[in-house]
Amino acid sequence: MSTNYNTLSKGLIRLAALVFLFITTPILITMSFKALNNFTEAPRIYFAYAFVVISFALLIFTIIFAFKTFKLLLDSFFNKS
Repeated sequence: MSTNYNTLSKGLIRLAALVFLFITTPILITMSFKALNNFTEAPRIYFAYAFVVISFALLIFTIIFAFKTFKLLLDSFFNKS
């Protein structure tokens, strides 16, 4: 069992992107709910609802991306060849 360094480098790059997503996703969700509270007129409220949908889609993507990243890191550490 040896470490596959090519896969490890890809995993570490993905981990850096994941840390960025872990920081930005809660900030965007908070901003979108504050936009729902502040905007009451017709054109802006649609923007706020769209922002909420995009934020939660990003949250789901972040969770899936986290599982794939950790799977890639585990595969690089525990290489069977």
